[in-house]
Amino acid sequence: MSPAATSPVQLGLRENRLQFTLLVIVNVCVGGLVGLERTTVPLIGARTFGLTSDLAVFSFIIAFGLTKALTNLAAGALTARYRRKQLLVVGWLLGIPVPFALAWAPSWGWIVAANVLLGVNQGLTWSMTVNMKIDLVGPARRGLATGLNEAAGYTAVGATALFTGYLATTHGLRPAPELIGVVFVAAGLALSLVVRDTAAHVALELARHAQPPPAREDTGLKVTFARTSWHDRSLRGASQAGLVNNLNDGLTWGVFPLLFTDHGLGIAAVGLIKGLYPILWGLGQIPTGHLADRIGRKPLIVTGMFVQAGGFVLALVLLSRPLAAGILSAVALGLGTAMVYPALIASVSDHAHPSRRANALGTYRFWRDIGYAAGALVAGVLADAFGLNATVVAAAVLTAASGVLAARWITERHAATPR
Repeated sequence: MSPAATSPVQLGLRENRLQFTLLVIVNVCVGGLVGLERTTVPLIGARTFGLTSDLAVFSFIIAFGLTKALTNLAAGALTARYRRKQLLVVGWLLGIPVPFALAWAPSWGWIVAANVLLGVNQGLTWSMTVNMKIDLVGPARRGLATGLNEAAGYTAVGATALFTGYLATTHGLRPAPELIGVVFVAAGLALSLVVRDTAAHVALELARHAQPPPAREDTGLKVTFARTSWHDRSLRGASQAGLVNNLNDGLTWGVFPLLFTDHGLGIAAVGLIKGLYPILWGLGQIPTGHLADRIGRKPLIVTGMFVQAGGFVLALVLLSRPLAAGILSAVALGLGTAMVYPALIASVSDHAHPSRRANALGTYRFWRDIGYAAGALVAGVLADAFGLNATVVAAAVLTAASGVLAARWITERHAATPR
């Protein structure tokens, strides 16, 4: 056996830096695969396949969001039967057909089907990378760990959206932009086969935990789902905030390419807007994840929701100058989301006993990623009935209301780390 295999298990970022780094790189590949769709796929629906209904165009996001949400929920339960590494590898295997289907789909139905596979891929791979990082670092650095994980994924989403916008301008909407996904799948699968499982780290944290583990039936999916969704005020507050946060992402994913091209921007400019939002969302989570460990989760969650609401207001107020509107709204949405994202995951982890944490995070991620489908559905219905501007107004109102609910419901259970 190698020295790494025989060394004692320890919790902490520094103590597990090699495995943590490998998982960060894996999540770069996870984010890159979904980033393929951010700029081009709404335009493929409208231009390549001639879809005239906005709801029909956004159907791929609905398929993705529903599938990813259900997979997140199942992933928490599956960790009771399978190791995290096994689920991570399966997620990558299911993602292999996605870039090829996006590149050469003969009909829109193939694009929707590819997004079902993409939803399963993202649900398993992203869930396992964040769970494994939380396992490795222990309770003291959960905010930083989740910030680094989400930063890697969403920076890759943004960089890929930006790059695909450039490729679409120079080589067309298909197949060149989508085929870079082959690199992400190959690298993600290879690294996932190398990384070690974290079951021993979970066992160590359980042994050290101050509270005794709940009864076995209290850690099951059914009980944990009910507790996370509505019985526990803080977990309920985090779940609704996560849902609205990703509703914003799902709505802008479909609406912004159509809105800004309607106002005269080209694909490259739309790619810049669609890339800037998740890049700031991603990179911003490194300092905000660290800050969540310093000052607590709630201040970042509440403030971040109001900053996102302001981003939608900027998009409409400045629409006569569409490039400025797109850039400034993307900056506000990206920074607001960066404040919210790691703090929400860390808050859920704070309020869940380690024995039920995987199910609690799976439930939270279920509600959060239902937001993709809800955002696309709301956007499609409102856009078809009242126009694209109405969807942006609705998103601003919903986001501000979510910030108010988060302020009322979420409480702190994390002791701030010393400066």
